[in-house]
Amino acid sequence: MPSVIEYIPFLMEGSLWTLSLVALGLSLGFSLGLPIAIMKFYGARLDAYVWFMRGTPLIVLLSLLYWGVFPALGVKIGPFETSVIALGLRSSAYQSQIFLSALNSVDSDQIIAARSIGMRERQVVAYVLLPQALRISLPSWSNEYAIMLKDSSICFALGVMEILTRARYISVATGSALLPYLLAGILFFSLTHAGTSAIELIYRRVRIKGTLGAG
Repeated sequence: MPSVIEYIPFLMEGSLWTLSLVALGLSLGFSLGLPIAIMKFYGARLDAYVWFMRGTPLIVLLSLLYWGVFPALGVKIGPFETSVIALGLRSSAYQSQIFLSALNSVDSDQIIAARSIGMRERQVVAYVLLPQALRISLPSWSNEYAIMLKDSSICFALGVMEILTRARYISVATGSALLPYLLAGILFFSLTHAGTSAIELIYRRVRIKGTLGAG
């Protein structure tokens, strides 16, 4: 029977799949979550979408899309693409709350001042709100990265070849469960620590003095 050591490169390759899921899921979540936050900031009622995505377990959302929605629409989408869409939709709800909170923390006097000098609303958003809100939101966005990294293991249910799926294959092939799953845990911990540390470094460079946690 092969040893677990022989499968370490196979397990490490799963990190690339996991990081791809997280990168694409966060990007989709950002591209949807930021506009949702801006619309909510200006009074749009999008609570139903946010509540549904936040209140639905990821495994249910994955199953709904993969075996329900896409087949019903006659669309054939693979497990990886479905996982990215599910992670992105769910993340968009959380990211919208992160960005909305950051937008609300911008001093309203700045918005009034920008309008008083003739800035249009789009200019207020582009030149006053977003440059500050995006920087303020970085610590919370770091948490979203860590949460999505761990949530990505649920894509195991669709057979996506991420870390957990590969750990299970190695466990079956070697007859040993302890070491494969221990290595998988170490990989998840390492990726979480590396990612959050990188975002923290960026935040220290771009933080706004006087804001919470900025010193």
